[in-house]
Amino acid sequence: MIVRTLDQILGSAKDVHGHGWRSRRLLTKADAMGFSFHDTVLSEGSEQELEYKHHLEANYCISGEGEVVDVASGNVYPIRPGTLYALDKNDRHILRVTKGDLRLICVFYPALIGTEVHQPDGSYAAPDVETKHD
Repeated sequence: MIVRTLDQILGSAKDVHGHGWRSRRLLTKADAMGFSFHDTVLSEGSEQELEYKHHLEANYCISGEGEVVDVASGNVYPIRPGTLYALDKNDRHILRVTKGDLRLICVFYPALIGTEVHQPDGSYAAPDVETKHD
């Protein structure tokens, strides 16, 4: 059994941040669960254009408000507490934070190592390859 608190992650190598975001990786590849589990906070007013080419991701909003834009279709979906969105086709998307900091619980498959930051194209490196770009 794995039992871990957010306080144990804060300030560690698994407390990862970039411009406008901070992701606390509570479960990672080393935990051998097959997925990683993150508590992520995005700053009010921030905007991220992302495309996880090597990972599937599901996000559940617990606080703040924003919107996610499906770049391919142009569809815009509001995000507020209680909203889940899943990137089941490695969807290129824009995530905008419009009211308060946006706090998301995120699940990635396959699992992240835990120290990754976004590459210039908005993705994370393929599994078993780690980069230090943002």
